[in-house]
Amino acid sequence: MRLNYSIEQCTEIFEAETRGSHPEIVTHVYFDSRKIQQANGALFFALSGSSRSGSEFTEQAYQQGIRMFVIPKSSTITFHTDAVYFLVTDPLAALQKLAAYHRKRFTYPVVAITGSVGKTTFKEWIFHCISDKFKVVRSPKSFNSQIGVALSLLEMHENASIAFIEAGISKPGEMKILRDMIAPDFGIFTAFGKAHRENFANIEEHLLEKWVLFRECRQAFIPYTFADLENRLPGNFQVCPSYENHRFPAGYSGMLGVLKTFLAYLQFEPEEIKERIESLPTLALRMEVFEGINHNTIINDTYNLDLDALSEALIYQRQLAPEKKRIVVIGLSEKHAHERLEIERLIQSFDPDEFHFIPEGKAIPWEDFHDSVVLVKAHRDRAFEYEVARGKALKHRTIVEINLSAIKHNIAFYQSRLPKGVNILAMVKASSYGSGADKVAPALQQSGIRNFGVAFADEGVELRKAGIGIASSIVVMNPDPEHSDLIIEYRLEPAIYSFEQLDEFITALIHKQISNYPIHLKFDTGMHRLGFSPKDKERVLAIIHSQPEVRIQGIYSHLADADNPVHSEFTKKQLETFESIVSYFRNHSSDSFRAHVLNSEGSLRYPEHCYDMIRLGISMYGYTENTELKPFFEPAVSWYSSISQIKSVPKGDFIGYGCSYEAMEDMKIAIVPVGYADGFRRSLSNGQGAVSIHGISCPVVGRVCMDMIMVDVSSVDAKINDPVEIIGQNQPMEVFAKAMDTIPYEVMTGLSRRMHRVYIEE
Repeated sequence: MRLNYSIEQCTEIFEAETRGSHPEIVTHVYFDSRKIQQANGALFFALSGSSRSGSEFTEQAYQQGIRMFVIPKSSTITFHTDAVYFLVTDPLAALQKLAAYHRKRFTYPVVAITGSVGKTTFKEWIFHCISDKFKVVRSPKSFNSQIGVALSLLEMHENASIAFIEAGISKPGEMKILRDMIAPDFGIFTAFGKAHRENFANIEEHLLEKWVLFRECRQAFIPYTFADLENRLPGNFQVCPSYENHRFPAGYSGMLGVLKTFLAYLQFEPEEIKERIESLPTLALRMEVFEGINHNTIINDTYNLDLDALSEALIYQRQLAPEKKRIVVIGLSEKHAHERLEIERLIQSFDPDEFHFIPEGKAIPWEDFHDSVVLVKAHRDRAFEYEVARGKALKHRTIVEINLSAIKHNIAFYQSRLPKGVNILAMVKASSYGSGADKVAPALQQSGIRNFGVAFADEGVELRKAGIGIASSIVVMNPDPEHSDLIIEYRLEPAIYSFEQLDEFITALIHKQISNYPIHLKFDTGMHRLGFSPKDKERVLAIIHSQPEVRIQGIYSHLADADNPVHSEFTKKQLETFESIVSYFRNHSSDSFRAHVLNSEGSLRYPEHCYDMIRLGISMYGYTENTELKPFFEPAVSWYSSISQIKSVPKGDFIGYGCSYEAMEDMKIAIVPVGYADGFRRSLSNGQGAVSIHGISCPVVGRVCMDMIMVDVSSVDAKINDPVEIIGQNQPMEVFAKAMDTIPYEVMTGLSRRMHRVYIEE
């Protein structure tokens, strides 16, 4: 969010009375005091819920540094002299006024998306299809409520060229408020279903309420299922023919038809539309994935069992299981038994190998499932967590949690800052820095990423097997000549950095009678790692011109210290050298290639040198040394364990190997099952490292063992099985890395594979 509103502007927009003063400009907003990260420039809206007044949280927000507030006129809070308060009749209405005012500042097209189901799916589909040609603003996550739409509109910025805003309603009268905020130029209607039907007098009232959104827009695109109403529809409504695609069940033909028609409206060519729809990613909106017993992979999505969410989960399961059996397990509660037939039809349309309905009182037959991807869905009232837990592989009670939503947020930050037309190459080497490339890469695809970088060929093969199809480019940065056959078989793209390597790869292609194979050329511009010398460029091009087996797909280099202003002159020299190389190849080669030289932080420091692509690595996970950028990132990796045992240690006793720690007074310690075999280094022994228990820092006492540590819990009310945070909100990655005298890269890649990776998406 990049707002720029003065106190005077806000007073006028809100039609508010003001109390107090503050010199800051409003740059972003909060309404939840638990989510405050950057207080400077923040405006807090005291939104009331069904049972609590938002004014109750203004003091908490003030203590976290907020100095600008929108509160009800009736509030009886304590007013601080160094803060400004906007007194309004309704803070939510004030937020919506700000959103409507902000939206009117921009002239690029705004597309409103509504429907009973599929809003988020369509939004992510269209982003995937057009993000390489348009700078897209889109609603975060599933933000489509009265609050969510306002927050989505406040994400609009001057560098974008089109915006997609979701709009959802649950009762009459709501859509007019959303329409007045969004003021859409175009409309998308995904589907019409039963969600919230009970709040409307009849089907017609429900449908007409949704269509209020489109009354004043230029064009609204609706699915073929409304073809029989075509003569009664407003003149700006266009019924879109259905479109079938083998990767999606028949129920998606309406949405796919709308997508195809809208892409044509944006002047994409028919063949291009077909290719882009074929490459559509699948979505997993709220679920966790972990290893199960008998070599199963378990998708735990027991949050709800509505048909739209079930369909999304089934799509995700299919993507996750290109070479494994698919088993679907449904926990259907008795009060929802009437839904069974409809659920069964939807499951059958995905053609899983097995599906099971588990009645209340019965257990999931985990012992019968082997080498499969098992999707578990249930109604919330089934409390199915215990049944899911029974299927989990009992490897290690210490887990690494990967927040896929945070990764997507961080990528979206870069996408919003990059010049138009610049793509992202996501570096997922070392199993995506230890987070699990087979799970992370599909999530990156959902964010529009189509270019991936790995270190070795086997990592690229893992991505292909995880469902990253040949429509996506996978660059192997350090290919072994012995792996040429593997690279060719899985359509990976090798980075060529020496004449010997170039000759060996061309020879492999000749033996297979393959021509026009894409390769990337690596040049050493001063870092003195792998790469051709700049003076070799003429010879390199001469060889490629003479060999029809290869074509140039990319040219790149690495900067030694792009994020350090101290060495800016050296960096500029590297950039000048790279520019001379790129210019030479542009002028003398007919190959259309992509050039890239910048990493994540380099792209923000030197945006004029982004060329066609930048490389994102650790910053995707929310880690940066740039203090100005940190507030915009969300950390994506957490590390947790739990207490195995608690002991009392009398004064004078020793703790751990080598008697290296002596208790100076009576103390209480907890044993935690994590050690240097997991990545918790021995250098963290004897107070150098710590963990957080109930929000309190507990130092390590004694030496770190291979499989466990001992920590001082004398000041904590700790019990066996209490959670232990190693990396998280209370002990961030950077703090832990500093204690180990290293960097987040090394911490992440050092996390042992024996620990469970749990993937969450919000």
